[in-house]
Amino acid sequence: MGLTTDIADGVGTITMLEPATANALSHALVDALGAAFAELGRDRDVRAIVLAGLPDVFSSGASREVIDDLVSGRREGGELLLPRVLLECQLPCIAAMAGYAIGGGFALGMAADVIVLGAESRYCLNFLDLGFTPGMGTTRLLEHALSPAIAHELLLTGEARRGRDLARTGVNHAVRSTEVLARAQDLAARIADKPRDALVALKRTLSIPRRQAFELARTHETLMHAVSFAQLSNTTRKQES
Repeated sequence: MGLTTDIADGVGTITMLEPATANALSHALVDALGAAFAELGRDRDVRAIVLAGLPDVFSSGASREVIDDLVSGRREGGELLLPRVLLECQLPCIAAMAGYAIGGGFALGMAADVIVLGAESRYCLNFLDLGFTPGMGTTRLLEHALSPAIAHELLLTGEARRGRDLARTGVNHAVRSTEVLARAQDLAARIADKPRDALVALKRTLSIPRRQAFELARTHETLMHAVSFAQLSNTTRKQES
């Protein structure tokens, strides 16, 4: 099923629709997200973009296939650059995260310009629980959506927090899960009421610190991954032998 893209009154809405995998970030879904954001970003009738998931899950993070490919080195890891799609999009992006999000799925939503969480839903960064260091720019990017102290704690512990708790640390909004999409679309409509060229210029300026943080984080995360992926791969081979 993949995803759908809709445009109404200047707002483009991208909805991830893969219930069988809980919107796991597969190679195909990552490619489709990149294409959808690029297409909406070029559309002169669009002035804001909402990214949504299923009612009960935003995204469960990288698929097993993607993780295996990253650890083995079979692919270069374009999935780790997915937050750049939102950061480099020339239009303001609003993440409508009604359901839970894990790992890369949470990182994806945190790259948006405005973030709306489900107050009762849970969100976590489980990279270390999977045996490797965090990626997708989270080691620096997360500090721009949450307080640095909370961002570091979530990365270190992998603990899941409810949206209402994270809202106290910097996230824009946490409302009932059933109200998340409506809130996000209302915010997008208010943004879309502004001149497109002015929005593009402002988005470019406001995103500078986060874009710079992402690139710096990726440099260090790549080095950490070289070590942790190798260790995980060696451990796996020993267990299989």
